[in-house]
Amino acid sequence: MSTLVGCGGLQEVWEGPAAKGFHPKSIAILQLAGPYDAAREDVEEVLAAALMRSNKFERVVPPEDVTDIFQATKDAFDALVVYFTKMETTGQSDKQAAIKIGQALKADALLVVKVNAWEYTRQDGDNIAKVGLGLRLIDATNGAIVWKARHQVVKSYIFFRPNMKEVAMELGQEMIRFMPPDRR
Repeated sequence: MSTLVGCGGLQEVWEGPAAKGFHPKSIAILQLAGPYDAAREDVEEVLAAALMRSNKFERVVPPEDVTDIFQATKDAFDALVVYFTKMETTGQSDKQAAIKIGQALKADALLVVKVNAWEYTRQDGDNIAKVGLGLRLIDATNGAIVWKARHQVVKSYIFFRPNMKEVAMELGQEMIRFMPPDRR
């Protein structure tokens, strides 16, 4: 049994006024640290694949390239620390840090990802697999938050645990479908 919580839409979605005219050619994925850090590589991989399949962007900066650039470039790493600190403490995007990150990654847009759930658990007497994500689409040319959403997928099971990476792919594809730019 599979349940997309909030079927027909996402649990929470916000689109800023700049979303209509926002048509970036490239995007890079940035993942906030959190309690589900063990899911980092799987989430980055499935979101990169889902972004590529969506045809919303001409170029998706692979997660390994993002890591390599931040490890090799002190200015980019410092900008990332400033950016994440401000995002976590105020919920706001730091304009200068976003621009520096975008330039270092050669990306017009940044997708800031937070894993809100990544677990096998029991709920109401059922075994469930739960994956939840929060996404923020940032214009890397001016640091503006263009779009943000939060959603989760819950799959119930009896004997065989669903593969969390497959659950994350389903969720990522669903969320990206609602993300600007709309090129359908």
